[in-house]
Amino acid sequence: MKRLVILTIGKTHSGKTTFARALEQSLPESVVIDRDDLAEFINTHYTNMLPKHGTNTLKDALTRTIVDHAVHQSERHLIMCNANRNREGRLRLLDWFHQKGFVSILVYFDLPDEMLYSRIAGSQRSTAILRKSASFDVVLNRQIADSQKGLAEPPTGSEVEHLFVIRDSEEVPEVIKKIVQIAH
Repeated sequence: MKRLVILTIGKTHSGKTTFARALEQSLPESVVIDRDDLAEFINTHYTNMLPKHGTNTLKDALTRTIVDHAVHQSERHLIMCNANRNREGRLRLLDWFHQKGFVSILVYFDLPDEMLYSRIAGSQRSTAILRKSASFDVVLNRQIADSQKGLAEPPTGSEVEHLFVIRDSEEVPEVIKKIVQIAH
């Protein structure tokens, strides 16, 4: 069986988690590894171990451990639910999966910022995934600034075997259908 790794790419509230959970339901033998779930776990149970500034290295270490286990101890397709907006980091991750024999798929959520602000305003989503004093508006503002500074880049077809771009949530069912077809 060829194994797939599907990376979601997009800003906060673009639909990455909703997509990943729907894909998991449609794609047999798959698992979602959602860094937001790990952040919530760490923020709930290990707050005193969070770095004061910079990268959440504890979340990174936990993610690596879970991914390594899934790759070496299971036969599942992996759905990596994270922003994955930094091209350099994304390419390193894809290269590692290619070395492990995975077929790579990127799903890029390219929704207008105004729509994301609107989704945030109406969201009931828990902020337990965020560091103290942060909000989803702050996260989106930072993500927009990172894009403007060139720190976050949209994916290109040259990065991966399959690239899907979602500009409207109505496109999600068709993308899921195509990914399931790739798996078969």
